[in-house]
Amino acid sequence: MKKAIVVFASGTGSNFKNIVEKIKIHNLDAEVVLLVSNNSNCNAVTFAKKNNIKTFIYNSKKYPNDFNQDILLKKIKQYEIDLIILAGYMKKISKNLIKNYKNKILNIHPSLLPKYGGKGFYGMKVHEAVYANKDKKTGATVHFVDEDYDTGPILIQKEINLKLDEKPSKISDKVLELEHEIYFKSVRLFCEDKILWKNNKPLIKE
Repeated sequence: MKKAIVVFASGTGSNFKNIVEKIKIHNLDAEVVLLVSNNSNCNAVTFAKKNNIKTFIYNSKKYPNDFNQDILLKKIKQYEIDLIILAGYMKKISKNLIKNYKNKILNIHPSLLPKYGGKGFYGMKVHEAVYANKDKKTGATVHFVDEDYDTGPILIQKEINLKLDEKPSKISDKVLELEHEIYFKSVRLFCEDKILWKNNKPLIKE
């Protein structure tokens, strides 16, 4: 049965685009039915419109008198979705949304969590910290979302080695390539029902 997916994105939507394209290429029995964004001018919204994916702009400017997650929750519930994917979404997910979609919200983070996770660590800020600390390796982590930043159960984590002279922009490029690989892999595992839960930890069926 086809899995219905909602993507949340605020910026370029690189992982969003990659997942949509790979669903097509790999004939995955899934469909992105809605893009939620707080930024109506972002590239993710442009891509969604070009690909006939419905969009929902959700921010305090559009909903100044009633900016709460109930509106967002009602919107999502219209679609009877199976999975939510965060792809560079710059707002915190509400407790109510997490409660309604427990173990059904995935996020990708550009570090080897728990290292360089938490509030304030996102995008280039992570890679700058890796560079400043002269780390010899970094990576990306796909995890399920809980009520705190970057602390939910880890599904897939993959690392890469770094050279001493690699600048944050170079590190970013290498990690993004890794993100594209493991995020789609995670989505495919979910859509093919290959994730088992044991003691609040996701396990992958062989």
